[in-house]
Amino acid sequence: MIDINNIKIAVDFDGTIVEHQYPEIGKEKLFAFQTLKELEKRGARLILWTFRTGKELDDAVEFCRKNGIEFYAVNKNYPEEVFDGSVSRKIDADIYIDDKNAGGFPGWSEIWQILYPFELQQLEAEKRIASARKHIIKRLFSWIKNKNET
Repeated sequence: MIDINNIKIAVDFDGTIVEHQYPEIGKEKLFAFQTLKELEKRGARLILWTFRTGKELDDAVEFCRKNGIEFYAVNKNYPEEVFDGSVSRKIDADIYIDDKNAGGFPGWSEIWQILYPFELQQLEAEKRIASARKHIIKRLFSWIKNKNET
């Protein structure tokens, strides 16, 4: 099981977040932005890792921003990095999500299940339910106590 908190995930754009229509921006892949938002919410640092440069890159970043995703970095290891030829262009990430993976792109639902399996989702749901029960019982006892004092 992968601990998503504080990992860096490099995500390709064309063919991964959107259908491949380069240099145009293709249609959003099913569940792309929902999955990315959930990963971000759980503490993952998302890096846009794409062949795009210049206006095409700006368009892709803006498209993602309009769909609720602000990347930690874009084609860089960290936001302040300056490419001067002394550093590798390979992005330092814990996980790479790309349509060029061996076997192709499995889809965002499968990516979600790989990174956040059902068992982990079930454990989190059980914790939320247990916490809600404690809160309800505490409020009930408080209400009974107040009722008996009046």
